[in-house]
Amino acid sequence: MNILLTGGTGLIGSEFIRQYSREHEFTVISRDFAKAKSKLGDNVKIVENVSSLENFESFDAVINLAGEPIADKRWTDTQKKIICNSRWDITSELVSKINSCDAPPSVFLSGSAIGYYGNQGDKLVTEETPPHNEFTHELCAKWETIAQSVDQAKTRVVTLRTGVVFTEKGGALGKMALPFKLGAGGTLGSGSQYLAWIHLQDMVRAISFLLENSACSGAFNLTAPEPVTNKMFSKALAKSLNRPCLFNVPGFVMKVAMGESSTMILEGQRVIPQKLTTAGFSFDFRSIDEALREMYRA
Repeated sequence: MNILLTGGTGLIGSEFIRQYSREHEFTVISRDFAKAKSKLGDNVKIVENVSSLENFESFDAVINLAGEPIADKRWTDTQKKIICNSRWDITSELVSKINSCDAPPSVFLSGSAIGYYGNQGDKLVTEETPPHNEFTHELCAKWETIAQSVDQAKTRVVTLRTGVVFTEKGGALGKMALPFKLGAGGTLGSGSQYLAWIHLQDMVRAISFLLENSACSGAFNLTAPEPVTNKMFSKALAKSLNRPCLFNVPGFVMKVAMGESSTMILEGQRVIPQKLTTAGFSFDFRSIDEALREMYRA
């Protein structure tokens, strides 16, 4: 396939290109041409923006993974606007380009997140679970609505409700593991809140599966089949690093440190990939122990 990809220099996008560059041709949209070229190599075409793409009908597929990191900064009103617009604007531009084609790309995979569901406590969450209305839901709901405004008589649309992506290469796991490596790791808040996660390798495999499987459309949860509580995760991470799990960071400390964004850590969702498994996708890493053992070779 000839694939247009946004977010190609990010954790997921760059790994997807690395694994599937022999099967597909990639064009990546990036504002930093030099960084993208250095990271992705000479076989990937780099363009600066959507508007510079003249022949959109040459693409077989569009994968939209762009967006400001959601947990890197406090959620001030300004930061919330940046988080939203970095997703909504480029998705709108892509939709406009797709809909203007006489022969558009056959499939549009667009990012979303399990934040769509909001706080669900310990309830088991599938794609059919009604959401709790809060900032992350509003962000993801509009993001998905924009993506779904593609003419679906011509282009199949899949929205990727992604959990916390784990890899030894960095990202969220690198930040979570640091206190444990220093011997100061432990649970966060009550420890009973659920963490819906996915190994990076299963994440990119799932994207490829949804790209190729014409029967798949609509929203899909991209999470491992076995979400874990923060307490279970903390113990598993400590074990994999051969470090203690002795401490507890009270919820109010997280709220002071992170503000409103602490809700993503202190509340969480018990999300399972019901549609993905029903469609026939098989996970390489179903349990957190399997995933951490592979990543840290414990």
